[in-house]
Amino acid sequence: MKLADLFQTKEFVLSFELFPPKSDSGLDELLQNVAQLNALQPDFFTCTYGAGGSTRDRTLRVATTVRQNHQVPVASHLTCVGATVDQLREYLREAAEQGIDYIVALRGDPPQGESQFRPVAGGLRYANELVTLIRDEFPQFGVAVAGYPETHQEAISAEVDLENLVRKVQAGADVVVTQLFYDNQDFFKFKDRCLAAGIHVPVIPGLLPVLNLKQVQKIATLCRAKLPQAFVERLQQHDDPEWQFQVGVEHATAQAEGLINAGVPGIHFYVLNRAAATQQILANVLP
Repeated sequence: MKLADLFQTKEFVLSFELFPPKSDSGLDELLQNVAQLNALQPDFFTCTYGAGGSTRDRTLRVATTVRQNHQVPVASHLTCVGATVDQLREYLREAAEQGIDYIVALRGDPPQGESQFRPVAGGLRYANELVTLIRDEFPQFGVAVAGYPETHQEAISAEVDLENLVRKVQAGADVVVTQLFYDNQDFFKFKDRCLAAGIHVPVIPGLLPVLNLKQVQKIATLCRAKLPQAFVERLQQHDDPEWQFQVGVEHATAQAEGLINAGVPGIHFYVLNRAAATQQILANVLP
């Protein structure tokens, strides 16, 4: 089913994001978790794409294996980092040949050690240009793009960030999936701003349950997402993995309940290649 049609025909769309492991043993473990996640009946899985295409082959391997094993649609992330337009075309051709259904089109973060994004000669500078390339030359793909409830870390203002998102949607994106956030009010305000700016494609909240405070603090810092102080203080009450797991699941459950009650068209979970937390959260909120 086309990505746009999926959100028109289903009241609630569930998706999970994976990342490619570094080893065959890691892939085996991931696929065990995918089997558990697939039992939750997601509508599609996505798989991330490393900086400069560093995980290109593994991204496609994960995505195609998940599709073959479970007959579920899959999306590959794709970034502009370190790639010429011809190299992007090559990847898109290969993804099409391997049966990838959707593309998550991203500009991508600057390579490690660099503070600013710089396109390579013959490359693309902005995600909307990547969306245009896909729409013009690979129209069979559904296209998702990223939105930032708390503003992209490189944007000079929230207004400029929203203008960038408008360009991505105007270029042909089917859906916006948000960066992680931990206060639903940030999402609701962002959704209102999207509507006011003329964005009428589905805007899907992305949730990353906190299972390890230090790990998520690092991730949140990189993407300029805030962790509510009361939530952090509760996580810090015990330096115990099981405690942090349960507190994180409780917070994500409350977030998911609030979002579903508000009528969001779906939720995208950043599962970090593990099933347990998402299983528990969805058991708490879905009938």
